[in-house]
Amino acid sequence: MATVYLGLGANLGKRIETLKEAVKKLAAHPGISVTAGSPYFETAPQGGPPQPPYVNAVLEIKTGLSPDELLEAVHEIEDCLGRDRGSSREQRWGPRTVDIDILLYDDLIVEEEHLKIPHPMMHERRFVLEPLADIAPESVHPLIKKTVAQLLEAIKGTPAKTKTRTSRALKNV
Repeated sequence: MATVYLGLGANLGKRIETLKEAVKKLAAHPGISVTAGSPYFETAPQGGPPQPPYVNAVLEIKTGLSPDELLEAVHEIEDCLGRDRGSSREQRWGPRTVDIDILLYDDLIVEEEHLKIPHPMMHERRFVLEPLADIAPESVHPLIKKTVAQLLEAIKGTPAKTKTRTSRALKNV
């Protein structure tokens, strides 16, 4: 079973409720076991058009799915929760109902057109590193060879505005 970290974000609709539903759907998948979750962080959007603030979190999962199978499962959950990935309305780095990214998959490095692991920009994004550091500060970025805590320390900028605990199901994991 691989240890995988997933980044979750939403800035449209009922953001926290949508992320809680994403966690439920991930946990219900037969090939995925949710083992830990960060608090929720409200963060300002980075890049893209003007848009509302995001709520972000990170999950630790255990899975026997391959990276491609996991990506397919994640996309199905995003679709189920209202994400319209193929729509011309969805802009790169624009607002969305839900976004689930594969951040780390053990120490695997994947460089495919449709999938890059580790996530290519995670080391530059406080909204990813802050919740990831909450549950896995000693995890090592397989390309940069630094821990999540070290990467977070190196980022300049303001911390996320608020922290809220994750759902009851994750508190008990």
